Amino acid sequence: MVNRLSIERRTQIIGALVEGNSIRSVERMTGTHRDTVMRLGFEVGKGCHELMFKKMRNLHCERVECDEIWSYVRKKQNQLKPGESPRAGDFWTFVAIDPQTKLVPCYLTGKRTLENATMFMRDLERRLDNRPQISTDGLPSYIRAVEDAFGSNVDYGQVVKFYDAEPVGPGRYAPPKVSKVEKEAIEGNPDMRTLSTSIVERQNHNMRMSMRRFTRLTNGFSKKLDNLKGAVALHFAHYNLVRIHRTLRVTPAMAAGVEDRLWTLQELVEETSA
Repeated sequence: MVNRLSIERRTQIIGALVEGNSIRSVERMTGTHRDTVMRLGFEVGKGCHELMFKKMRNLHCERVECDEIWSYVRKKQNQLKPGESPRAGDFWTFVAIDPQTKLVPCYLTGKRTLENATMFMRDLERRLDNRPQISTDGLPSYIRAVEDAFGSNVDYGQVVKFYDAEPVGPGRYAPPKVSKVEKEAIEGNPDMRTLSTSIVERQNHNMRMSMRRFTRLTNGFSKKLDNLKGAVALHFAHYNLVRIHRTLRVTPAMAAGVEDRLWTLQELVEETSA
C-alpha cells in the first residue's frame, strides 16, 4: 500500500514520474508494483491540486498567455463508440502562464467546450489582483469565456498562427513551419507588440516531455481521467515550486513572490501525500 512506503521511496517514485518516466518503467527502476506507483501518483497529484488552489492567490500578472494541449483517455475520440463514457476520448488541458515570472497560476483538464473554457477563465480571474493583458490562440470559445470572466476589466487579444501543409514522406514528423501570424485586439487596449502565445506553447512542450501520457507518437496514454488530472496537477506543482527555471535561476513561485524559498521534492511529497 502507498502509506507503507517510506518517504524516501515515495520521493524516488514521484521524482521518476516528474522526469517523464512511464508507470511500468518506474516499476522496473524502483521495484515497486505498478498499481502502487499509480495510486501514489494519483494521491500526490490530488494533494498538489489542493496545494496549488490554496497558494495561487492574489497574484499580480501583468501579462498572461493561455493555450490548450491535447491528450486522450482510454482511446482517441474517433475510436469511441456511441454510448461510451464521456470520461473517455479526447481531453484538453487549458494552461495559463505569466511570461515574465513563468508561473502557471491555473489550469483545467476537460473537454474542449465553451463551458470548460469559461470555468478556466473564471478561475484565472479569481487568482489575479490586477487588470491583466491576456493572449490566446484563435479558439472561438475564448472570446465569450474572457468576456464572461473579466467583463471589461481586461486587455485581450488573439494570436492566430497559420502553418504550412504537413509534408508527406521524409520530414513528416518534423514540427510544422509557421507561414503567417495574425494578431487581433478583442477587448480593451492590448499591446500588440507583446501579444504572444510563444511562452505557453513552450510550456506545452515541457508537459509532453515531463509526462509520459502526453508524449506524441507513442503508446503512452491515460486509462482513467482521474489519473490524467493527477499527473497534470503533479507536473504543475513540481514546476512552480520545485524546479528551478534556467533563465530565472529560481522557481516560478519564487519569481512571482508566492514563495520565498525553494521547495525540495521530498517536501512536496510530504505535503501532498498521506
